[in-house]
Amino acid sequence: MFKIIFHNQNKVYELFCRRVSGSDVGYGFVEVQELVFETDESLVIDPTEERLREEFADVETLHIPMHAVIRIEQVKKRGTCAIRDGKSGEKVTVLPLDGPRRPR
Repeated sequence: MFKIIFHNQNKVYELFCRRVSGSDVGYGFVEVQELVFETDESLVIDPTEERLREEFADVETLHIPMHAVIRIEQVKKRGTCAIRDGKSGEKVTVLPLDGPRRPR
Protein backbone atom coordinates (compact mmCIF):
# COMPACT_ATOMS: atom_id res chain seq x y z
CA MET A 1 0.00 0.00 0.00
CA PHE A 2 1.16 3.53 -0.76
CA LYS A 3 0.50 6.93 0.77
CA ILE A 4 0.66 9.69 -1.83
CA ILE A 5 0.82 13.34 -0.81
CA PHE A 6 0.25 15.95 -3.52
CA HIS A 7 -0.86 19.53 -4.19
CA ASN A 8 -4.41 19.97 -5.53
CA GLN A 9 -6.11 23.39 -5.88
CA ASN A 10 -4.16 25.18 -3.10
CA LYS A 11 -4.61 22.21 -0.78
CA VAL A 12 -2.44 19.21 0.05
CA TYR A 13 -4.17 15.84 -0.33
CA GLU A 14 -3.06 12.67 1.45
CA LEU A 15 -4.51 9.53 -0.12
CA PHE A 16 -3.84 5.80 0.05
CA CYS A 17 -3.71 3.46 -2.93
CA ARG A 18 -2.54 0.01 -3.93
CA ARG A 19 -0.65 0.89 -7.14
CA VAL A 20 1.67 3.73 -8.16
CA SER A 21 3.64 3.83 -11.42
CA GLY A 22 4.80 6.03 -14.26
CA SER A 23 1.89 7.23 -16.34
CA ASP A 24 1.05 6.18 -19.89
CA VAL A 25 -0.49 9.63 -20.42
CA GLY A 26 2.96 11.11 -20.89
CA TYR A 27 6.25 11.95 -19.30
CA GLY A 28 5.87 13.96 -16.12
CA PHE A 29 2.83 12.22 -14.64
CA VAL A 30 2.47 9.68 -11.83
CA GLU A 31 -0.28 7.08 -12.22
CA VAL A 32 -2.24 6.19 -9.06
CA GLN A 33 -4.71 3.29 -9.07
CA GLU A 34 -6.95 1.44 -6.64
CA LEU A 35 -7.59 4.23 -4.14
CA VAL A 36 -8.31 2.91 -0.65
CA PHE A 37 -10.84 4.50 1.70
CA GLU A 38 -12.35 3.44 5.03
CA THR A 39 -15.10 0.88 4.89
CA ASP A 40 -18.60 1.95 5.89
CA GLU A 41 -18.65 -0.47 8.82
CA SER A 42 -17.92 2.10 11.54
CA LEU A 43 -20.61 4.24 13.11
CA VAL A 44 -18.41 7.35 13.14
CA ILE A 45 -17.88 8.79 9.68
CA ASP A 46 -14.89 11.07 9.09
CA PRO A 47 -16.22 14.00 7.01
CA THR A 48 -12.85 14.47 5.26
CA GLU A 49 -12.74 10.80 4.30
CA GLU A 50 -16.31 11.01 3.01
CA ARG A 51 -15.51 14.16 1.02
CA LEU A 52 -12.50 12.46 -0.63
CA ARG A 53 -14.49 9.30 -1.33
CA GLU A 54 -17.15 11.39 -3.10
CA GLU A 55 -14.59 13.45 -5.03
CA PHE A 56 -12.81 10.35 -6.34
CA ALA A 57 -15.85 8.03 -6.54
CA ASP A 58 -15.66 7.33 -10.27
CA VAL A 59 -11.87 7.52 -10.63
CA GLU A 60 -10.19 4.37 -11.93
CA THR A 61 -6.79 5.94 -12.53
CA LEU A 62 -5.52 9.25 -11.20
CA HIS A 63 -2.76 10.93 -13.26
CA ILE A 64 -0.96 13.45 -11.07
CA PRO A 65 1.59 15.86 -12.55
CA MET A 66 5.02 15.01 -11.15
CA HIS A 67 5.58 18.60 -9.99
CA ALA A 68 2.44 18.35 -7.79
CA VAL A 69 3.70 15.26 -5.92
CA ILE A 70 5.26 16.02 -2.54
CA ARG A 71 6.01 12.48 -1.44
CA ILE A 72 5.10 8.84 -2.07
CA GLU A 73 5.55 6.40 0.81
CA GLN A 74 5.16 2.65 0.84
CA VAL A 75 3.34 1.86 4.10
CA LYS A 76 2.44 -1.31 5.99
CA LYS A 77 -1.13 -0.25 6.71
CA ARG A 78 -3.57 2.43 5.74
CA GLY A 79 -3.71 5.60 7.80
CA THR A 80 -6.09 8.51 7.72
CA CYS A 81 -6.74 10.39 4.49
CA ALA A 82 -6.44 14.16 4.90
CA ILE A 83 -6.83 17.49 3.20
CA ARG A 84 -4.42 20.17 4.43
CA ASP A 85 -4.10 23.87 3.78
CA GLY A 86 -1.43 24.42 1.11
CA LYS A 87 0.34 27.19 3.06
CA SER A 88 -0.04 26.41 6.75
CA GLY A 89 -0.13 22.60 6.47
CA GLU A 90 -2.98 22.45 8.98
CA LYS A 91 -5.78 19.96 8.40
CA VAL A 92 -8.78 21.50 6.70
CA THR A 93 -12.02 20.99 8.56
CA VAL A 94 -14.55 19.59 6.14
CA LEU A 95 -18.17 19.98 7.14
CA PRO A 96 -21.03 18.03 5.59
CA LEU A 97 -22.19 21.34 4.10
CA ASP A 98 -18.92 21.90 2.20
CA GLY A 99 -19.73 21.85 -1.46
CA PRO A 100 -22.06 23.61 -3.81
CA ARG A 101 -24.65 25.69 -2.01
CA ARG A 102 -28.18 25.80 -3.33
CA PRO A 103 -29.78 29.21 -3.74
CA ARG A 104 -32.64 29.90 -1.34
